[in-house]
Amino acid sequence: MTTSYAFPTLAPRPPLAENTVYLTTGGDLREPANIAGWPTQSAFEKVISDVLAEEGWAVTRAFDVDPGKGHGFVTTQAHGVEVFRHIPKEAPLVVVICTWQYSHHVLPGLRDHQGPVLTVANFAPDWPGLVGMANLNASLTKASIPYSTIWSVDGTDDWFREGVRTWLRTGKIEHDASHVRDLPQLPESEEKRLGEALAEQLKNDKAILGVLDEGCMGMYNAIIDDELLNPMGMYKERLSQSELWAQMLTVPDEEAAAVGQWLRDRGMTFKLGTDDATELTEEQLLWQYKMYIAALRLADDFGLDAIGIQYQQGLKNLSPASDLVEGLLNNVERPEVISRDGSRVLYEGQALPCFNEVDEGVGVDSLVTNRVFTAMGLDPANTLHDVRWGEDYDGQFVWVYEISGSVPASHLPNGYASAEAWRQDPVFFPKGGATLNGVAKPGINIWSRVFIEDGALHVDMGIGDVIALPEEETKRRSNLTNPEWPISHFVLRGITRDQFMARHKSNHNLVVYVPDEETAVKALTAKAALFDALGVKVHLCGDVAL
Repeated sequence: MTTSYAFPTLAPRPPLAENTVYLTTGGDLREPANIAGWPTQSAFEKVISDVLAEEGWAVTRAFDVDPGKGHGFVTTQAHGVEVFRHIPKEAPLVVVICTWQYSHHVLPGLRDHQGPVLTVANFAPDWPGLVGMANLNASLTKASIPYSTIWSVDGTDDWFREGVRTWLRTGKIEHDASHVRDLPQLPESEEKRLGEALAEQLKNDKAILGVLDEGCMGMYNAIIDDELLNPMGMYKERLSQSELWAQMLTVPDEEAAAVGQWLRDRGMTFKLGTDDATELTEEQLLWQYKMYIAALRLADDFGLDAIGIQYQQGLKNLSPASDLVEGLLNNVERPEVISRDGSRVLYEGQALPCFNEVDEGVGVDSLVTNRVFTAMGLDPANTLHDVRWGEDYDGQFVWVYEISGSVPASHLPNGYASAEAWRQDPVFFPKGGATLNGVAKPGINIWSRVFIEDGALHVDMGIGDVIALPEEETKRRSNLTNPEWPISHFVLRGITRDQFMARHKSNHNLVVYVPDEETAVKALTAKAALFDALGVKVHLCGDVAL
């Protein structure tokens, strides 16, 4: 049969070789980050390859290192699609993550991959591989893509090697999830009634989450579909960061400078220099103050109950970072901003929940936490943290929780007087901007994470403790990670390192302080009751009894 039509020819996949594992990775959109992180990635890929070789398996890297770029990361979604064309669909596949990665770079290939998938990260502080892997795992969970996961400091521990051996033999690794249990039937209490009443109010009156350029940093898991949000009474106002920039241009220098003076009057210190390319400057700060004012006015324009600023791939080449802004918005005590007509103080006496990197799981959680804690007369200031790394200290595992700057001042021992502004790393933030840096004060925290699994919303929650470590240990941990970022020494009650890593469905964890043990149980009860009444599947994790 002849035809004049141009029928497509499908590119052939390579044949599946016996006892061969394919290896790939994700990558950053920011080339300076890829170049800087490549030595760490390359070294750990060799560790994984050696472990597989010792088990009698050959390793084929799915694509070659690009000598022109100087690294072997997948740098775009299109690149990822091309890489997967050279992987047999039935092949065992290891995805090695040692830096931050954009999950959407590899998700198209993973969606229809038919062989067993193993995500692997190095449990190390210097590059955020754990953070990247946690995001990829959460994204795979949301997409209902089967996978196994494992991690190691250096690939020598028996637990890691036995896990890899099991995966090669069975295609699966099962982890201990005995710390997780579904929310039981809550007994009647004032806290249960409060949570249910707040849920009813939310569904009846509705709330609006301002989403400025959805899908930041490849976090597929951080996009919550309207069909899941709307039944809870939550709706998105989809906005563009170009409008935020346009609003920033309308803020007078004098008004912006007043924000900086307010911070200095309360004791905040600024680590300033004169080299705009590598140091924090007054000009960078001025633009951040303008962003703070513009964000509040934009929120007022659209009646927002919470706001998420994408920043990274939207404004990074145009404006200093949004992180200091987010820390201010999440705090009840913050510089006043007047409406455009001069008639009102915007969100007077309130925190405006701001979800860093437009992580909508945090947005939902932050809004719920704000409602519960405000109703209980507690400080509603909450923040997300990266689950960055951790080590044993004095007989217990202490996590390093860090985020690039969106910590509210009330989480520090003396508020703004404990806060320092450091310049963001030029590798990730070419236009600079300050963090709201400091060491989190000791105290009891409620932690939680909203995520999507099997097409439904879930939330894990538990109780943790921020502890004080000696100054030299704090400095060591900070210098091993990002010293310009605020740090929290976090202990999860009744949850081991590996239990948490295996279960947690996000690179982020939301935390909020409570004053004592009794209040922790009451606040957690009210929050669980609210989520339960909204139809979210609630799971209690670790040592917590309601």
